[in-house]
Amino acid sequence: MPPDQRPPVSRSLSALCAGEVEVQGRMPWSSNATFLVTVRPADGSENEPLVAVYKPAAGERPLWDFPGGLYRREIAAYELSAALGWNFVPETIERADAPMGPGALQRFVDADFEQHYFTLLEEDRFHRPLKRMATFDVVANNADRKGGHCLVDDEGQVWGIDHGLCFHPEPKLRTVIWDFAGERVDDDDLTDLARLVDDGIPPSLHEHLRPNEVAALKARIRRLLDRARLPEPRSDRPYPWPLV
Repeated sequence: MPPDQRPPVSRSLSALCAGEVEVQGRMPWSSNATFLVTVRPADGSENEPLVAVYKPAAGERPLWDFPGGLYRREIAAYELSAALGWNFVPETIERADAPMGPGALQRFVDADFEQHYFTLLEEDRFHRPLKRMATFDVVANNADRKGGHCLVDDEGQVWGIDHGLCFHPEPKLRTVIWDFAGERVDDDDLTDLARLVDDGIPPSLHEHLRPNEVAALKARIRRLLDRARLPEPRSDRPYPWPLV
């Protein structure tokens, strides 16, 4: 979508928060129930409906190692990305009155779905945003960064999606983004992380995470600031499955 046709963040958030949600259909290849929806302006304006992805709590598969309410982690990932000023997670909010009950609504990224992490890595221009995503995943403790969770739109902006398995208090990093392992974290990113710790974790994250998860998030940020390098794989399961 060209920039002059892309809704600004404030309008996207307003639509997601208050618009009329209409389910278009279930999205394939998702382990949990995930729906493509349109969100129509609540004020009756002539603005185009917003296309979004809806993940209801009622459609989540129980997991032994993550508590229910994975959709809240999707929202927390957006809030963390926004608080850092990195803004690569599409706008994501909670809707209690969505058609199938409480869940997350996320602006749909109109991407080239033939592209994914492994194809993006072939182009030098994507290395900086992909390395930042690797840094984010260390901090968020992402247990499921598949290659297909890295998208690029027609303006060349890289987006990250599917963050339901983040923020566990125990180490669970599983990702395909190991190509930057051992490299120094970019100085701008270290500055943003230090600012977040100095200013305090935003209330929006406290709203969607448990106290021990927020404490673990702070500890991971401090540890990364101390080391200033992206970690090497250390577990016997460093990659998610499937890879894409």
